[in-house]
Amino acid sequence: MIRLMHAADLHLDSPFAALAPEQAAQRREEQRQLLRRLAEECVRRNCQLLLLAGDLFDSDLVYKETAELLREVLGSIRTQVFIAPGNHDPWSPVSPYATLPWPENVHIFRSREPEAVRLEEPAVTVWGAAFTGPHAGALLEGFRAPEQDRPQIMVIHGVLGDPESPYNPISRETVEASGLDYLALGHIHRSDLQIIGKTTVVNPGCAMGRGFDETGPKGAVYAELDEEGCRVTQVPLGGRCYESLQVRVEADPLAALEAALPENTESDIYRITLTGSCPPPDLHALRQALAPRFFGLELRDETLPPAELWQAAEEDSLKGEFLRQLKACYDGDQDEEARRIVVGAARIGLALMEGREVPEL
Repeated sequence: MIRLMHAADLHLDSPFAALAPEQAAQRREEQRQLLRRLAEECVRRNCQLLLLAGDLFDSDLVYKETAELLREVLGSIRTQVFIAPGNHDPWSPVSPYATLPWPENVHIFRSREPEAVRLEEPAVTVWGAAFTGPHAGALLEGFRAPEQDRPQIMVIHGVLGDPESPYNPISRETVEASGLDYLALGHIHRSDLQIIGKTTVVNPGCAMGRGFDETGPKGAVYAELDEEGCRVTQVPLGGRCYESLQVRVEADPLAALEAALPENTESDIYRITLTGSCPPPDLHALRQALAPRFFGLELRDETLPPAELWQAAEEDSLKGEFLRQLKACYDGDQDEEARRIVVGAARIGLALMEGREVPEL
């Protein structure tokens, strides 16, 4: 039986530009510790192979701490490590793959042409190919593994089922004709498993969320291959999660938010969207009250106004004319996002006309 760990899209040394500088540095350190947990899982499960399917790095910029930890962690395990560079970290003579010191148990694929590495223990052939620039055509077009009495595995960065993708599009027909037993993919940051012909095709998703398009727990996958087939198990790697939450608020937004929040949010990064019908909520005050309960917090106001927002629209004044014009737009547009823009304009305009502080939207 072959036991392997498969991870992708670690994006080490990401800038985390949306966070404060000290938080961004903390997140990069947490990414490095993710490497330790990945190695620990390999040891715990007695994995023979570790497949890293591209975008191990976020760019060519690699901090010394990251390089040192990679060498230490990967060199400390008996597992054979195979890396296929992706679109964020393509192989080149000046890339980290060419300039960093790598342990002897690490093999990096360097060519766009699929390359085979034949192992005797375990008895398996591992194939791979590399991005050598930020885009790649169909790297597996016409690929067929030779008929052999051993499992055929491939690790590569690419997109299954999207012929228009500039990131190594892979068709189901290509997979079915490949002769592979296991195809380890990266690039799409959500997990996916498909059986195509004899091939188990797995994308583990990203190893750690970095934005609100990557919500929830993330990790790697563990797979076992033998004569009976392939069994795949999700392996959570822990760490902070990004989460999105919608909360309907009315007269007391803070009370509504406190009632809706789950427990134990201190380690996570939340985007909370306020909905409902109410006077404009004070986002600054809400953020001050709630921020200690999160590692990071973003508040969005998508509330709609109560009827009193428009009560001055009947006045024979500049304010009345301003509100009549906006209310006509509000009533005539059925698109919710367009209505929210109109409401924001009304609230800002009224605040300026009345000499009040302009609300945060």
